[in-house]
Parts: sequence; C-alpha cells; structure tokens
Amino acid sequence: MQKITPCLWFDGNAMEAVDFYLSVFKNSKIGDVMYWGDAGPGKKGDVLCVNFELEGQGFMALNGGPEFHFTPAISLFVDCATQQEIDELWEKLLDGGQPVECGWLTDRFGVSWQIVPGFLGEMLRDKNREKADRVMRAMLKMVKLDVALLKQAYEQD
Repeated sequence: MQKITPCLWFDGNAMEAVDFYLSVFKNSKIGDVMYWGDAGPGKKGDVLCVNFELEGQGFMALNGGPEFHFTPAISLFVDCATQQEIDELWEKLLDGGQPVECGWLTDRFGVSWQIVPGFLGEMLRDKNREKADRVMRAMLKMVKLDVALLKQAYEQD
C-alpha cells in the first residue's frame, strides 16, 4: 500500500473517468468502490469514490460535486520509452480533450497530462548547456513531443 495517494475530484463522473483511464493504460485495475449512503449529501447508491491503479500508481477518484475543477497546476507525468508509446497515449488521452504544448494535454475530464520521453530530463540537465538549450528550444516549438527531433537537437554539432 502506498502512503500517499492522489485524489482526483470529479463532478458525478468519477466512474466514467476511471473506466476511461483503465482503457488507456494497459497495466491498470480498479480497486474498491464506495457508494453514497443515507447520510448523503450524494444520492444513495451513487458512486462516492473509486480506488484504481494505473501502471502501478494508486489513485482515488471522488465524486465531490461541481465546486472544484482541475487546473494545469497539477499534472500527471507519464514517462514514455518510445515514440510509439507517446503517440498511442497522446491519441487515447486526447480523445475529447485538448492539446496544449511541450508534451502537455488536457483530457476530456480536465485532467492535465505530460506525455514525455524518459530521456528528456537527462538531455535538459546535460552539463553542456548548449546541447540542453537546443533541446529546450526544440521542445518549446512542439505540441506533442517528437523523439527524433529532440534527439536531433541534442546530437547536433
């Protein structure tokens, strides 16, 4: 059991969101589901919260109501191994959502995601600041990240 679990606040569509995320990530599963009882304030029998797991990371989805909304101030960072993985996740998560920039997108539920190749951080931390700056400039021109173009910028002489 992980000690800290992110809780995502939804307005009545937590189960729909969880089902969507489980369809996107291959290594995922649903856990416990809690329902509203007589004490409310939700309608008795409706889903209160759902525990689920994506790629080994536990989450809770809460049907909390319309008071709060997601912002890009919190995002889910996905470390991708290949361009194919980036493309697949990007396409699936973008269904009904909006592309942003620099590998960011907002899904149909308003959750922000960063779909990023795992090596990007290494490139941006390179002690050769000229190489790191070339990668940063290349990335800033992209919406969905392109592994080949990032590597080209990094390896440029």
